[in-house]
Amino acid sequence: MCLGSPAAFVRVNQVGYIAGQPKEAILLSSEPVHGAFSIIDATSGLAVFTGPVPATNEGPWNLAYPNTCRLDFSSVTAASTYFVQLSGGAKATSPLFRIGSSAQLYTDCLSHLLFYFQAQRDGSDVIPSVLSRHPSHLADEAASVYPPPIYNNRDYLTSPLQPVGGPVDISGGWFDAGDYVKFVETASYVEGLMLFAVREHPALFPGASDFVRESRFGLDWLLKMWDQDSRTLYYQVGLTDGDSAGTIGSDHDLWRLPELDDLLGADMPSQYYFYVKHRPVFRAGRSGDFVSPNLAGRMAAALALGAQVFHETDPAYAGRCLLAAQTIFDLAKTHRIGRLLTTSPYDNYPEVEWRDDLEWGAAELFLATSLPDQPAGLPHANPMFYLQQATHWAQKYIASRNHLADSLNLYDVSALAHYELSRALAGAGVSPGLEVHPADLISDLNAQLAAGATEAARDPFGLGVSYAGGSDIVPHALGYAATAHFYKKLTGARDYDRFARRQRDWVLGMNAWGTSFIIGAGTVFPFWPQHQVANLAGSHDGNPPILLGAVVDGPAPAAELEGLGALDGMITPPPDFDVFASFRTPSGITYVDNVIDWPTVEPANDYTIISMLLFSSEIDDSFP
Repeated sequence: MCLGSPAAFVRVNQVGYIAGQPKEAILLSSEPVHGAFSIIDATSGLAVFTGPVPATNEGPWNLAYPNTCRLDFSSVTAASTYFVQLSGGAKATSPLFRIGSSAQLYTDCLSHLLFYFQAQRDGSDVIPSVLSRHPSHLADEAASVYPPPIYNNRDYLTSPLQPVGGPVDISGGWFDAGDYVKFVETASYVEGLMLFAVREHPALFPGASDFVRESRFGLDWLLKMWDQDSRTLYYQVGLTDGDSAGTIGSDHDLWRLPELDDLLGADMPSQYYFYVKHRPVFRAGRSGDFVSPNLAGRMAAALALGAQVFHETDPAYAGRCLLAAQTIFDLAKTHRIGRLLTTSPYDNYPEVEWRDDLEWGAAELFLATSLPDQPAGLPHANPMFYLQQATHWAQKYIASRNHLADSLNLYDVSALAHYELSRALAGAGVSPGLEVHPADLISDLNAQLAAGATEAARDPFGLGVSYAGGSDIVPHALGYAATAHFYKKLTGARDYDRFARRQRDWVLGMNAWGTSFIIGAGTVFPFWPQHQVANLAGSHDGNPPILLGAVVDGPAPAAELEGLGALDGMITPPPDFDVFASFRTPSGITYVDNVIDWPTVEPANDYTIISMLLFSSEIDDSFP
């Protein structure tokens, strides 16, 4: 930067732009910029487009950077690698990006996503070439069963754990996030979205593909967490928090590679590490008890999708999935619910909405039960039972009107449920007794997207998620992009194309911080995620080995980062590593790429899986 010139940055989608789509970058500067910008072909070094920097200010970002403007270069369509360069009163160069077909841009993103879930594998069936993984938590093959633990409002155990059964085999499955616990709450959601993408895009994910195998790996674990004979649901493996006296250690008290948990002995002082090696499995209730409706709905959805995906290739397995899905759905508790059962402690995942889960589960059960050659002994052989249930819960959800500020994410699956129910209704035709019709579902999708578009109009970068809403901004942005895809596929309307593109571009680097929030996507992305395997077995400079495909939380209130510290064994960046400090919002929303700061850079399965919906739809039937 020349002396006296304004500080300026150009933010782009660092993965790239689909050739036939509109393309824009955003200039962020300390003072108004008068001059030109050029699109430079990185191979030839030649400018392929030059235009004036617009005088229109999209709005201030913060006190340091009160000027933003959009740089349109939609006319550039030739496949190549480029960068944006400013000339005139300010000097700035963007990161590299590509222009090409959707397949050229996003196929690698899908393969990275698969790598992430392979890195998350627990149990004996790991893949050594993925971040040098080793078998882990082999004691899960014979776990003891416990009732839900009791925590106080500071997340300390208030009484000892007392086993009530076992041993049960709940080995395998995926680690939930950067830690090593496993939850049905999140795994059923993740598995359901993965199977949906596999079913929706058979050309991308044929029957013998790695993604189909990975989805079956996750489905196998969900089936272990349900005992069909005794009608018992297990909802969690592992203890996330111990007691206030420091006598009971938990998963979150240690920083280590997962295979080391198998080496812990019972001779540790006060058996502090006993539950780290001999991990408890918690049951949702006694045999045949009603199940929290959120868990019942999303378990039913995931298992019913498994029945759809494996119906032809493994009918016996598909039948097992369908029987389990129908049985669990029948046990959903729908009266006097109180606080939902999610995880222990509850505030790990404080879900409050459940009608959307039942709508989703019933819609998938209708689709699965409608397939030919169903197994004998199903509780409900007539698929119309589930269509009636799905429309009932969709009506209850829509009537609640508590959801318009949200998008598709772990806590609200209505967008996917509405899409699946719309398909079911279209196939079934008009039938008496149904409480919603396709127009009602489309109207609700439109209302959700309109709320996001209204928010996006307030943000210079076009983000449809309110920064004031707190954490998990990245998955919410991805969720809006997915919702817009569902809406367009159902209606053919292009109303939210631009909105969807801006959510995608924001996640991939066209944001104030100038970083992609997906590891390995682009050139600037999280180098220091709060993920134990990535931290201890990976690199910290963006070069392999890294946790490819992982999606992190993104910007969060600075107050959430206060008081965080390193655990013993954690590899931390140098003190001056924070290059994003000047882009904090006036309200204190910040992003820090530091392993200590989990609210901004912890990857999670439920964040990452939404990108599968985005990338697969971009490749298979992209927004034109």
